[in-house]
Formats: sequence, structure tokens, C-alpha cells
Amino acid sequence: MKKTLAAICAVGLLISGCGAPTTGKQELLNVSSEPTREFYAEYNERFKLHWEHELWRGEVTINQSHGASSKQADAVIDGTLQADVVTLTIPYDVTKIKNAGLIRGGWRLEFPHRSTPCYSTIVFLVRAGNPKEIHDWNDLTRPDVQIVTPNPKTSGGARWNYLTAWEYARRTFDGEEAQIIDFMRAIYKNVVAMDDGVRGSRVSFQRGKGDVLIAWESEALSYKEDHPKECEIVTPSLSIVAELPVAIVDKVVLEHGTQELAMEYLNYLYSPAGQEIAAKNYYRPQDKEILFKYRRLFQPVELFTIDDAFGSWVKAYNDHFADGAMFDKISREVK
Repeated sequence: MKKTLAAICAVGLLISGCGAPTTGKQELLNVSSEPTREFYAEYNERFKLHWEHELWRGEVTINQSHGASSKQADAVIDGTLQADVVTLTIPYDVTKIKNAGLIRGGWRLEFPHRSTPCYSTIVFLVRAGNPKEIHDWNDLTRPDVQIVTPNPKTSGGARWNYLTAWEYARRTFDGEEAQIIDFMRAIYKNVVAMDDGVRGSRVSFQRGKGDVLIAWESEALSYKEDHPKECEIVTPSLSIVAELPVAIVDKVVLEHGTQELAMEYLNYLYSPAGQEIAAKNYYRPQDKEILFKYRRLFQPVELFTIDDAFGSWVKAYNDHFADGAMFDKISREVK
């Protein structure tokens, strides 16, 4: 009798996920930025399998919202988007949500690598054959070069572009601000399309605007895969660690009862499966073994961080992107 009962119990444990806790149907909203649409579409399918069939935690539906990073952050703050988690393109946008009381302090320490499971960097996408011979940031100041880049007032990706160009100029001119500003003015004078977001700029370039698209490496590699004969990727001499930070929106998950789901959703990004999906979608994974496996995709480049060059994202934002700050001054001068 004991043996029979044990067998019945064993079957029951297998059916219920080996004794793991189960839950009913749950939903999670990931509010993300537009360049990561394909990455999270693939990741969500893998996470659903992990949650439902590896952890046996019940049925889950992952909903996505994509848009320009700053606009997405604003929508979370005003309640338009009830995000359980955010996966945006600049840490400052997550900090804005924290400052609005929706995310607790210390969010950058909640997950490994300062809550950045993967990252990108900034490269140039040029027309086939590179007819304008664009090789580095200084080439973007030539009057014969037409540039496509998003608007730093709305796009997180655009801010990475701007700050990388600024740091290149700072190093080139030994910190002489007047020369740095002249350099930045020359670049933005050449901009012929400034869309709200990264994906919009990619579409503008695809439609024939500009000689060069200042782009996330992930966007450039994706575009090159879709249009192999139309373009080339140029890696400049200096670029930036363009972080993709993640965070739980604590106030919302408490209301939704999705704390464990949200935690596992972001933790799983660091798993081998999550890191491989990031690399397959052209983001540099933090896992060194997987980064090495996909090394053919990612060209070597000298990288710096925001903290290295600007002190912090808050300082960079206040100095360059706040109303009336440096970008606004440069924009007024080139109109």
C-alpha cells in the first residue's frame, strides 16, 4: 500500500511541477523602448516556456509597449502605461520614474551589472561603398555629409549619439568648450532628418535620406542583415557603453500582485538563454562566454561610460538635455 501511495504521489508531483508552487493566470506589462521590440518578442516566448513549463507557475501573458524611451517613461509616470517592469534605453528615464515615487531607491543594485543585462554602442551606417568616406566622428562635421539621427529631446538613443560625439570632441580639443561646441554645431547643422525615436530614424535612412545614420550597433546590424547590399557599418575610433537598464515598477507590482513574476522576468535576462537571445538580436551580452561566441558580430572599439565622461546620467541630462541646456543652445544656433 505504501508503495502504491508513493507512486501516486510521484505522478502527482510530476503533474504539478515537482511540488513547485503554482499560480493562476497572470499578466505582466513590459514598457520598453522601440529598438528592443524584436529582442523582447523573442525573449517573451522563451520566458513563457520557462515560467509555465520549467517553473510550473501557471499561465502567463507578457504584454509589450514600445516607443521613444523618454516618452515611455513619461507614460509610466502619468499612469497611462501601468508597467510592471521597464526596460528602457537610458538609466535617466528609469531614475525619472523612481523620482516620481514608482520605483524604490537602489534600483541599480537590484540586478547584476548595475541592472543592465546587455548593452549596445554607437556606430555609423553608411551607403554601400561608403561614397562619402566616413570613418570617424570628425567626418560628420564636413559640409558635404548629410546626417540622420533621432532627437535627443525625445529619444534615449539620440542622447547616447550626442554624448559620444561630445566626448570625442572633448578628447580631441583637450576640453576646450568653445571648440567642442563648434564641433557639435557642425554635426547638427548637417542633420537632415531628426525623428522622435531610433526606429523612425532608421526608416528615414531606409527611404534615402542622408549619407550616414548615427545608430545603435544593434540597429545597424539588424538593418545590414535586411539590406546587405545597400549599406556598410563603420565603427568609429571611440564609442560609448549604451546601457539597456531594467527595473521593477514597485508601486505597480504591489497593486497587481506580480512581484515574483516581475522579479523572475528580469532575472531570467541574465540566464544563458536570455543572454543568447540578446546576442542573437545584436545586443552585447554581459556573459563573457556568450559574448565570445558571438564575437564576429561585435567589432572591437574603445568604449567609455557615462560616469567616466560625465559623472552621472543626472548630471549629463541637466547639462545637456534639460530645457535651456546645451543641446537647446546648439539647436537654436544651427537653425
